[in-house]
Amino acid sequence: MIVQRDNDNQLVLLPLTHLVNGSVTRIKANKSIKCRNPITLRPIMNTIHAATTGISRFLDQSIRPLFDMHAQPRPIIDGGHLLRQLEQYLILQTCIQCYPQDESLEILEEFLREHHYEKVQGISIKFILQLADLVLKETAFVDGNKFYRQIIGGAMGSPFTLTLANIFMWKWEKNAICGALGSHEIYGRYIDDTFFTFNEPKEKMEALIKRANEFHPNIKLEATIGSCVSFLDLLINNNNGILRTSVHHKPVAEPCVVPFISDHPRHVFSNIIQAALLRAVRYSSTLDIFEKERRAVRLMLLYNGCVSPPDTFNLSLIVLFPYYLHSLDIHPDIVIHIFENYSVAPFQKQQ
Repeated sequence: MIVQRDNDNQLVLLPLTHLVNGSVTRIKANKSIKCRNPITLRPIMNTIHAATTGISRFLDQSIRPLFDMHAQPRPIIDGGHLLRQLEQYLILQTCIQCYPQDESLEILEEFLREHHYEKVQGISIKFILQLADLVLKETAFVDGNKFYRQIIGGAMGSPFTLTLANIFMWKWEKNAICGALGSHEIYGRYIDDTFFTFNEPKEKMEALIKRANEFHPNIKLEATIGSCVSFLDLLINNNNGILRTSVHHKPVAEPCVVPFISDHPRHVFSNIIQAALLRAVRYSSTLDIFEKERRAVRLMLLYNGCVSPPDTFNLSLIVLFPYYLHSLDIHPDIVIHIFENYSVAPFQKQQ
């Protein structure tokens, strides 16, 4: 992977195979798009064609099932898991890029031995660690005339990176957080976003967060406490004891930033619309909230220049609700019935 700068001083990631073939594709920012705040650039290693990708994929396929089997608490899949459960929300620094490489390998060995694995798919732990060391430390790129090697964390495009990050966080969760929570409390994490409930005085909460921040220098918690909190794409509002949920839209992810102009097959666009509507149904606790989100989805289509957005949008509604809709009128009882059915149903990828 090669990183160069264009005339506008923008970092451009170039796959090495493109350079070998003599053809270089540059990625430039669209200057016609106006954003509220400057966009910070964080290079992400594209390891699709890297020499260690096959090893990384093998390690991921071998170790991830073991983590999924033994990890307690279970990792969060999406915002639907938090419906009616979230009280406290914490944001961690990006754990994928913060864990020390040598220490993460030690924790990987500790995880395997604690769960009594001497071999994984017939391969000794010693050799597994050697493969993991190779995947972690053979990540490099060039910027200008300088050669850089990643010395902390792993490449975000590498299949094994997320699994290793989860195992690294496993030890932190076990020692810094979960041991201090009661059995009735809720705890969950999705990559570097975590939440837990703590029904104790504020002073004890602050002491718990302080101890958690002292456990490892690379993991720091930033607590967000309030009657209205967000987790991933789910917004939860505690209104005098009544829980209201809706879709959370991040301020930096404006609907007009990324146009719908691409080489994807046409059916992909209809899938995007249906997924947005399904998310609205799963997360909207009232008819008014659903109607607002439905208008937001339609506005997103107009912003992005989608062809015939009303027809495409209405067709998606009919496809999504074939047993409930006989017209475009949506009644409160129908929405409540749909919400109760879809809110507990997993997305296809979860099945």
